[in-house]
Amino acid sequence: MPNAPRIELHPISQRVQAQVDGTLIADATNTFELCERGYPPRPYFPREDVRMDLLTVSETTTYCPFKGHTVYFSLGERRDIAWSYGQPIEGMEAIAGRVAFYEELSE
Repeated sequence: MPNAPRIELHPISQRVQAQVDGTLIADATNTFELCERGYPPRPYFPREDVRMDLLTVSETTTYCPFKGHTVYFSLGERRDIAWSYGQPIEGMEAIAGRVAFYEELSE
């Protein structure tokens, strides 16, 4: 669909979890699935449903012209396993502060 929006957000009401090396790190029933053209869909978890006590802020930061500045998180030796947009650009406010994980970690 050539006129489809580049990014779509869909609320997910069923339970979504993310595990890292067998440790449950996120468990939520109110995530947003972000679908961005060219990338696999990703659930964005509310921060209160993520074990932030296990994550450390990484030195890695990036900028996406469609979402804004990104902060990454690590878990022990596993670097940059998750990311978050603290202040996303206009139109992406729904993902502010939420945390996403790479798909190979989510279940």
